[in-house]
Amino acid sequence: MNIQWYPGHMTKTRRMMETHIKLVDMVIELLDARIPQASKNPDIDKLAAGKPRLILLTKADIADAAITARWAEYFRAAGFFTLGIDLKAGKQKAANAQLSAMVEKMMADKLARHAKKGRLAVPIRAMVAGIPNVGKSTFINLLAGRAATNVADRPGVTRGRQWISVRPAGKTPPAGAFGGFDLLDTPGVLWPKFDDPDVGLRLAVTGAVSDTILDKITLAEHLIIMLAEAAPAALANRYKCETPTLADIGQARGFKMKGAAIDLERTAIMLLDEFRAGKLGRISLEAPV
Repeated sequence: MNIQWYPGHMTKTRRMMETHIKLVDMVIELLDARIPQASKNPDIDKLAAGKPRLILLTKADIADAAITARWAEYFRAAGFFTLGIDLKAGKQKAANAQLSAMVEKMMADKLARHAKKGRLAVPIRAMVAGIPNVGKSTFINLLAGRAATNVADRPGVTRGRQWISVRPAGKTPPAGAFGGFDLLDTPGVLWPKFDDPDVGLRLAVTGAVSDTILDKITLAEHLIIMLAEAAPAALANRYKCETPTLADIGQARGFKMKGAAIDLERTAIMLLDEFRAGKLGRISLEAPV
């Protein structure tokens, strides 16, 4: 099965990113920790060439912690600055501290030049990029400490570029110090063609592509196949059934229509929602080789 989803606004987004890349000091690329490889847009490698790049592994709280640690090492070995970050409410202070320390390290030369010239702390201009529904707006709102961008648990909410200023709390930093961010929030963007069908399926089951492109029953059945390999006990533990087919899960939840038939549509929606919310446990669908 070959899933493809590239709505028209993504072409506009890509052109906008190409135009604005010269305005930023660095690129912050967000990847879904459950599917870091499938969620890594190859076009961003070309777009961000020559720019310092920080990879943030989002949704790590619902991914397998040991596998996420392996992915972090994988990307560091490939030459990327990498950080796992918790985007849950109440984590603003810790997230800011983690990110600030990493960016100060990445941008040390630039900050040193400012200090040598005696210039006041200058914010780092960063483009925030990633696939749809990976958490870009949540990340920016967490750093800003306010609802600076719209957030929803579906792809395609952010449609235009937005600049958001994030400044350190408290006293003004000294000359040459890290002075916060000017963040360029960009809409989630995919690439025009997924050469590997498995990439499209992983993006679909995690909610990065629109649920309207494939019927939910078929998608849920593919998720069951993926979970059988990635987390064999997850479905049995959650739904208390020995042979967790979609019908068995519906039976266990009592999702019946008139007569004895199982409501597979309702079951599929429930299964996808519970997986995406982390209710099946901390599961990664990909591991580094």
